[in-house]
Amino acid sequence: MQAETRARESLEEITDLALEFGRLSMEAGASARHVEDIAERVALGLGAERVDMSIGYCSLAVTISFGHEAITRICKVGPVGVNERLHGALSAAAARIERCEMTVTQARTELTSTLRECSRHADWLITLGVSVACAAFGRLMGIDWRGVGPIFLGAALVQIVRRGLALHNVNPFISAATAAFFGSALCGFGARWVGSPTAATNMIAPVLLLVPGVPLFNAQCDILEGRPSLGSARAVWAAVMLLFMTLGVWLARELLEGAR
Repeated sequence: MQAETRARESLEEITDLALEFGRLSMEAGASARHVEDIAERVALGLGAERVDMSIGYCSLAVTISFGHEAITRICKVGPVGVNERLHGALSAAAARIERCEMTVTQARTELTSTLRECSRHADWLITLGVSVACAAFGRLMGIDWRGVGPIFLGAALVQIVRRGLALHNVNPFISAATAAFFGSALCGFGARWVGSPTAATNMIAPVLLLVPGVPLFNAQCDILEGRPSLGSARAVWAAVMLLFMTLGVWLARELLEGAR
């Protein structure tokens, strides 16, 4: 009886840990196939015989069995972002757990170490990186050198506004529209001030950092891999995000035109 109780407790711990790996990889922007692969590797590496997983847009459910025992757990998925560094680290950790025959305690220590090593970059560094990237995209779009500076500043403002609103748990669509408006407006007025002849195009470049490229790619992959419900949900989310981004840019352009 005691052995059966210990086995069940161990199975519960395995289920919880596998679900946590899956949730974190989902929130890091992984596709459904990768989420399932990571959770399955963890569970099988810790001794489970079978893993069945259901992946929804806002939730994960997993059933793990060993012999005649089976446990099902479900959890809510938080805001989905893009963190390829964390995704890769979770995948590598899951592979080590599968290969090294760790105990549950050792596997949880591995997860804690992975999360500690994948801490978020400093906000100023992220802002600098996206500003340089948007300015470079502006040049690729044919914007003259005088317009590069306003794009850099506009993209920086977009990132600062988006980050600030995210910290206050503002709706992501409202955040996208607000950030796009302020960034495009700053870029448009700045381009006019420096005499750039491509002011209309300039206003588009700062909001490129808001384009949901990874969710769109994952939506396509999920649909092609036989998960149309999840893929469609991701595609709709990305489409609405693009719509609100466009709204922000349009409002900024109307403001610029009205200020003439």
